[in-house]
Amino acid sequence: MRRTAARLLLIAGVLPSVIGVAVSAQDASSVDASAAADGSALIDQSTLPTATEIKGSRPKADPSVLPPAATTLPENQESLKAPPSLALPDKPDQVRIRELRPLTLAEVERLVEVNNPSLKAVASQVQQAKSSLRAALSAWYPTLNLNANGLPQYLAGEQQTFDRSRSEIVNPVTGLEQPEDRLTNSAVWSANFGAQLNWNLIDPARVPQIAAARDNYERTRDTYLIALREIRLEAAISYFQLQRQDEQVRIGQQSVRASLVSLRDARARYQAGVATKLEVLEAETQLARDQQLLTTALGDQVNARRSLASLMDLPQDITPTSAAPARVLGLWEPSLQESIIAAYTFREELDQFLLDISINNSNANAALAAVQPVLSIFNNFTSQRFQGETNARPPVSTEVYGWSLDNTVGLSATWNIFDGGRARAEYRRNKQAAEESQYNFASQRDSIRREVEQSFYDLRDSQQNIRTTTREVLSATESLRLARLRFQAGVTTQREVVDNQRDLTSAEVRYADAVLSYNASLAELRRRTGLDQVKACPPLNLPGKKPEVDRMESVPIEPAPNTPACEASQLGA
Repeated sequence: MRRTAARLLLIAGVLPSVIGVAVSAQDASSVDASAAADGSALIDQSTLPTATEIKGSRPKADPSVLPPAATTLPENQESLKAPPSLALPDKPDQVRIRELRPLTLAEVERLVEVNNPSLKAVASQVQQAKSSLRAALSAWYPTLNLNANGLPQYLAGEQQTFDRSRSEIVNPVTGLEQPEDRLTNSAVWSANFGAQLNWNLIDPARVPQIAAARDNYERTRDTYLIALREIRLEAAISYFQLQRQDEQVRIGQQSVRASLVSLRDARARYQAGVATKLEVLEAETQLARDQQLLTTALGDQVNARRSLASLMDLPQDITPTSAAPARVLGLWEPSLQESIIAAYTFREELDQFLLDISINNSNANAALAAVQPVLSIFNNFTSQRFQGETNARPPVSTEVYGWSLDNTVGLSATWNIFDGGRARAEYRRNKQAAEESQYNFASQRDSIRREVEQSFYDLRDSQQNIRTTTREVLSATESLRLARLRFQAGVTTQREVVDNQRDLTSAEVRYADAVLSYNASLAELRRRTGLDQVKACPPLNLPGKKPEVDRMESVPIEPAPNTPACEASQLGA
């Protein structure tokens, strides 16, 4: 009974504060309802400030509103470092679980921030956007191109020409005049070098392209902050789910122990002749039902552990476990209205749509630059060094050599006067995309408020559920105790014990679900508002005397054999 007593004390310690918050939340909702019913409380929506007035047309990511992600692990967790990204096990021993590592919620969040590959991929996208911005900024600088045509090159050739106008020799056979022939050879060593310098003095597309690249960089930074918030929320919910499955296993084990005690008592009374065979069968049925509950809980526990291990990208042979039982984390201090305003202020999703508007406007201006003039200054420099002659009578002299230098400086302009309306159409398309981003902003704004309200109301409902399930667990525990005493005294049947035991199991399951829902809603509020105003629960006043050990705690649970499905389905035949 020691664990049960400690757990009931935990419930009793958390209950008053939870009830107080639930009552205050109900009072706040009633005040909101009365204010909404009063016509004087209505606000003219046309006077509300716009997002660009509050955040600016081009908001920048502010990592200071969110604790940065961890990059290193403490020394005692170095063995939990993620394996190389391209590592792939090829032997069964490499994926066999060799260690169960208990972890707290803080340790899980740190491991996720350090190891999670999805978060690393988003961080890589930020660096890619930064490199793209640097590439766009290069448009302000001149370009210099060097080229060389032969370092060196050798030209060799032979040419023979015939000139009939200068015929002086008569062929003695044919009696016809023969044209004069001329033979020339070429043998030249040469080296050519050139350099082109170009600088766009006027480029209408340069400024909007750089602005779009800068906004895209800020957008990827916001994407990283969003991914960081999401991965922390996912880690917290996965950890709470693991705690929930651990609690389910504990409930299943407790139910199996209780069913074993009931079956033992029923068999003893049946052998003594004071009970019927029906009571023994009822106890066996309840035991089978509780064993099924425990089997399902153990399977869900394994799945929850491996899901958390996948999220943290742990080594292949390590499985995490929860180092602490499920408990209420604390109390949410901000009101619903404060939570909504904080969400509007801190949520990077809204900033992304504002940046999309700025990016589309910059792209529209860049599209118009296609039909605007571009003015450039250029400087072309060429140099040549040669030795030898071309088209010279043999023998060719190698004493002939020389060099040449040419340098050209000037301005060049290009202007695409008419492109069939393509530039104007691209301009309209980007402006329409900016208008679409405005509608998406409004949709995201409504979605953010709905998310905050849903998490806030779910938190309030979970508070009430914790209160009711706490009383249900206390009542069901006492009812089961009285039913056992009545059964041992012979004034009731096994059916009453079975029903009360089933009620206790259901009540404990509902209490675990209520705690899970409460903690999940609390984590969602922290993620969706950017606030961390959670008041810790007061410490428990545990008694100095150690509670007595319940006799059910000493009942061993024998492991059930893993019977094949075909054989198990034929047991009843």
